[in-house]
Amino acid sequence: MTEPKRAVVLLSGGLDSATCLAIARDAGFDCYALSIAYGQRHTAELAAAGRVAHSLGACEHRLAHVGLGEFGGSALTDSSIPMPVEGAVGGIPVTYVPARNTVMLSIALAWAEVLEAHDIYVGVNAVDYSGYPDCRPEFIAAFEAMANLATKAGVEGAPITIHAPLIRLSKADIIRRGTALGVDYARTVSCYQADDAGRACGVCDACRLRKAGFEAAGLPDPTPYQ
Repeated sequence: MTEPKRAVVLLSGGLDSATCLAIARDAGFDCYALSIAYGQRHTAELAAAGRVAHSLGACEHRLAHVGLGEFGGSALTDSSIPMPVEGAVGGIPVTYVPARNTVMLSIALAWAEVLEAHDIYVGVNAVDYSGYPDCRPEFIAAFEAMANLATKAGVEGAPITIHAPLIRLSKADIIRRGTALGVDYARTVSCYQADDAGRACGVCDACRLRKAGFEAAGLPDPTPYQ
């Protein structure tokens, strides 16, 4: 019997990560979904992650906790920093969470080693993104190189691959791809300041990108708004 193809998929509960999970499943992987409670100001996206993991047939869904909110430094973790609603004006925005993707991928790497999974999926995007340095192809390539230097699996000749299948897609292309793979985007939460029921604000950067993506894709936006 052949060994199962296992992949750890980082699952925030948003549109991009849901699509990433569907892509990993379509590639034939047994998917282990990993969500991170990192101190974000709202937890509606974590509840959405559970719904998405179940609907897309993840073998398991884990929630890990890490205290990035203790340091603040981002509008997503520090309520004293106003959430931008006018769109990006250049530079790295205040919604960037210092070291977030580095920390999340490191936790995913730890679980992947335990599972003997050689593949990790992450839904970062370098086209319709908000200027985050840890969403660039160069970062993904550097993390993969580090992962294979720093792990037992890498040293023993079982290299780990970091997949970022959305990295060069527009938001509209992501939505089309996910729709074709059966993603129910009504289950997802992308908003930076969603209420406890998961209803979106409609004005933050994440909401604007999401709304524009559905419009460009020519598909109805199922997002519940406040």
